[in-house]
Amino acid sequence: MGEFKHYTVMKNEAVDALECKDGLTYVDCTLGGGGHSELILQRIQPNGRLISFDVDEDAIKASQERLSNYKNLTIVKNSYTNIKKVLHELGIEKITGGVLFDLGASYHQLTKQERGFSFLKDAPLDMRFNQDADFSAYDVVNTYSEDDLVRIFSEYGEEHFSKRIAKKIVEERKFKKIETTSELANLIVKATPKIKSSIHPATRVFQAIRIEVNQELTNVKNTLNDVLDLLDIGAIISVISFHSLEDRIVKHLFKYHSQRCHCSKNQMICTCPPPKLVLVNKKPLTASEGEIKENPPSRSAKLRVARCIN
Repeated sequence: MGEFKHYTVMKNEAVDALECKDGLTYVDCTLGGGGHSELILQRIQPNGRLISFDVDEDAIKASQERLSNYKNLTIVKNSYTNIKKVLHELGIEKITGGVLFDLGASYHQLTKQERGFSFLKDAPLDMRFNQDADFSAYDVVNTYSEDDLVRIFSEYGEEHFSKRIAKKIVEERKFKKIETTSELANLIVKATPKIKSSIHPATRVFQAIRIEVNQELTNVKNTLNDVLDLLDIGAIISVISFHSLEDRIVKHLFKYHSQRCHCSKNQMICTCPPPKLVLVNKKPLTASEGEIKENPPSRSAKLRVARCIN
């Protein structure tokens, strides 16, 4: 498994936030290379328990090897979106310690050529986190209507030239299906005006397609709500996000569930239930300068933390 590369972003900050204690149950929703999971396991010995989720077979194999000496770990090959069902099957009613989300795609996923996440390497259009899934980037690019392409490029990629790019894709695929990352990236370059930017013209579109293929934003929103039902009083939720769309979902959800009242101004008597959360950090934590030097993608990471109080 030497080929599996994964940098654990904000490892200490994210795990420190969980205030790990022996004897409690913790969940790592995104196992990845096992960096966060290993640090949690070290801190919850000898009686704590950790459940770690991942859908990526490469990640699971690498982490099983890395974490083979820990007995109180359960690795689940399943999406964190099924957290309620999985924990129920494991006989776990409540997450007593805390839960950690690292929402970024791993270095391994983004750089392994055949996975098709990057336009820097020619590969089939894929972008699936879960290699067992049927739906891929190829399907988005070759079957979505022009309007739907515009929508996902605008919403998920915040791409200024969504209409031009979508139109070009639809025109091109009339003659030949778009099959590789290079074909798509070259088409995007042709469809957009030359402007001075440090970001490649295809960056935002590739992000948008990846989010659509894996339903990332929908999954984050639904799962965070599920997790709130699973947290025991005092348990902590620690979330690392990597782009503004994810961070906005986390921010709004934390804010909503930490407010005492949601009644309209016209309502005389508040009927709101008590808040579920208290914010541990009102502003997100970011990676240290040293970490950003070592791993430049860390610069976009934001960590938000909240504690369950009800």
